Amino acid sequence: MKVCHFTSAHPAKDIRIFIKECQSLAKAGHDVSLVVANAETEEDKGVHIIGVKSNSKGKLSRMLKTTVSVYKTALKQNADVYHFHDPELLPFGLLLKSKGKRVIYDVHEDVPRQILSKAWIPKALRGIISWTFEKFENFAAKRFSAIVGATPYITERFVNMGCHAVNVNNYPVLSELYIPETNWSQKTKAVCYIGGINEIRGAKEMVEAIGKTDAKLFVGGKFSPPSLKENLMTTDGWKNVIDLGFVSREKVAETLSNSYSGLVLFHPKPNHINAQPNKMFEYMSAGIPVISSNFDLWKQIIEGNNCGICVNPLDPNAIAEAISWIVDHPEEAKQMGVNGRQAIEQQYNWEQESIKLVGLYESI
Repeated sequence: MKVCHFTSAHPAKDIRIFIKECQSLAKAGHDVSLVVANAETEEDKGVHIIGVKSNSKGKLSRMLKTTVSVYKTALKQNADVYHFHDPELLPFGLLLKSKGKRVIYDVHEDVPRQILSKAWIPKALRGIISWTFEKFENFAAKRFSAIVGATPYITERFVNMGCHAVNVNNYPVLSELYIPETNWSQKTKAVCYIGGINEIRGAKEMVEAIGKTDAKLFVGGKFSPPSLKENLMTTDGWKNVIDLGFVSREKVAETLSNSYSGLVLFHPKPNHINAQPNKMFEYMSAGIPVISSNFDLWKQIIEGNNCGICVNPLDPNAIAEAISWIVDHPEEAKQMGVNGRQAIEQQYNWEQESIKLVGLYESI
């Protein structure tokens, strides 16, 4: 089939979209294009990346202008199946469906619940915006050829509405981040956090906690807003932080290999409690223990596989105790890492998820 993925908000080499989904479909023999804003047009790993220039600045401009440009370019591909990844593209998914195209909506987040925690939306408006968006999303979803949900929780919501929905988890590629020769005795006495850095993902608690230990914290990613970094740099804990800035996938693998544990300490917000953060599985895939929030779902994964420690993400003292225990017990930590890697190999890997994605395409 001729397949066109399109996104207005994600980068060209997005892990889920490009590395996992587009490449898997190309390997299955499909002719795959990826239309993406602000990227170079190129051929990579069998995928035709088609860049769309955009001068939009800010979220509102992107939603009003970039989406139109991305849609028009995607339409020109005259694909058999269109697969889009951003809620702001829902109207254009409906337009494609009205033209007789098969359309798949890839739902990465539980957006109605996510809206309730969006700092850039005034608190007084979050409830009504969340309700309004959910009504529109439900209306659109019922008209698409299929829904791809990134977690079981998201997928179940659309199944219950009668949609053709398939759960394709955002699990790691088995070979990408694992360095089997890792020598634990040569690791830096450090833990790490890789990903978007903001308050509701536990930035303040992580920095305060690391300051209560004699370990270091590798931080890789973008601070949002930038003033958050400036504020954290004035705290006592910052002396133990090693800021890596943006890190390539190769640098991510190196950082994980050099760390005793990975942190994923999201606050108990509605969109977090039933989420399955990609970084949690990436830490497991790299063979290091996970120190995570003590949400029920996360405890089932982490404690159920004996591959880390779950703590109250709002308690820096509890986080510090977990970090200290990990770095002071390297043999036990190493075994936790082994347990996590085994769980990835047996269950939580992209290789199994890709089979479901390819099967979905065949079914429509």
